[in-house]
Amino acid sequence: MEILVSEAAGVRYLHFSSDWIQGAMRVARPYALELEYTREMMAALLLRPEPDWPRKVLLIGLGAASLTKFLHRHRPEAKLTVVEIEPAVVATARQHFRLPDDDARLRIVIGDGADYVADTKTYFDLILVDGFDAEARTGMLDTLPFYTNCRARLSDQGLLVANLLSKRKDFERSVERLERAFDGRALCFPSCDSGNAVAFAATGETIEMRLPDLRTAARALKKETGLNLLPTAMRLEGWHRCEDGWLML
Repeated sequence: MEILVSEAAGVRYLHFSSDWIQGAMRVARPYALELEYTREMMAALLLRPEPDWPRKVLLIGLGAASLTKFLHRHRPEAKLTVVEIEPAVVATARQHFRLPDDDARLRIVIGDGADYVADTKTYFDLILVDGFDAEARTGMLDTLPFYTNCRARLSDQGLLVANLLSKRKDFERSVERLERAFDGRALCFPSCDSGNAVAFAATGETIEMRLPDLRTAARALKKETGLNLLPTAMRLEGWHRCEDGWLML
């Protein structure tokens, strides 16, 4: 697989052997989340708004390290483990996308994400899944056994967040697999303009949030980190899963 880096209008892009974008970084703001779907994945911080959450995070798929850098900067108490199957992606992220070196809070593991989840004994508060090859294939990262293994490695306040492609023919089956693995406690936000759809699945304490409270949490997160999730919160207005004004998971 050839790893390519391009740049246009102040934004640096990561590609795997094609024009399909695997990650992006605005050069002037390297720790901000440039792509819409990466911002939406961080809506997990709205669903579990406790100030000390998450403490342990597993990221499967490094890409341009956007999510890793954001959490490393804005959740300094969190310990981050990143599993990336391709060593050259890690080298590229360090050279071109400002990925920090490993330290007490960040550990990079070269390996298969599905194997890692199956073998690890660690519990995580947050698991972020964003792994695709050059042909936008996820392999084992979108299977019932993988999602079941993820659920087994989540804490009592655990959340799984997965980047899905809503334009794929089997997109609805992906959501069904998540629902099966999490006994119905899964949902997929309305698709982003890019065609990405972000799915959330929960364990432990039930999430029950009024939409006005979600917007309040979004304002607080914007003030704290600069990340603006108010458009995401507003998009949930009128969504069939929030018709009564509540988001429940």
